[in-house]
Amino acid sequence: MTTDPDTILLEAEESMQRAVDYLSSELRGLRAGRASTAMVEFVKCDCYGSPTDLKALAAISVPEPTQILIKPFDPGTIGAIKQGIEAANLGVNPMVEDKSIRIMLPAMSAQRRDQLVSQAKKVGEEQKVVMRNARRDANKAADALKNAQPPVSEDEIKQLHEEIQDLLKRYEAKIDEAVAKKIAEIREI
Repeated sequence: MTTDPDTILLEAEESMQRAVDYLSSELRGLRAGRASTAMVEFVKCDCYGSPTDLKALAAISVPEPTQILIKPFDPGTIGAIKQGIEAANLGVNPMVEDKSIRIMLPAMSAQRRDQLVSQAKKVGEEQKVVMRNARRDANKAADALKNAQPPVSEDEIKQLHEEIQDLLKRYEAKIDEAVAKKIAEIREI
């Protein structure tokens, strides 16, 4: 059990930062107005007997704003890569051309944009829950300091609770900012 207020605060902050980092990686994978390699980098393809991230199997590029070009390092994996992209349910149709796969991204409908906006909000809320759990754990650890040897004063514990709450507010603001920025990108035509 942690018996140091600074350590409790540090652990809570690390946990909250991990939630923000996770959110950033999830939002990168959501399609905005233009094509992005992040849409397909982590698509799992069943190659060589195990699921592998697409970025480890191929060079991914964006030759035009509405296209993604995938050039496998091993041309024998084209079929598995195509199946992986189809199974990922990205709403795209991969086309095999010679030794590469081209994905043409259709213009997004208003309905699809709304789906992506709600998906971005959902991921943001999930990460806020993770951060609130970190706050709860930190507050429990802070309350446990009353029985620590040497005991920590009530005022110090109250101050620690306030610092934990301020930390949560700061990190929730980062989440809100990232989600709002992504929503603006999605709504951009």
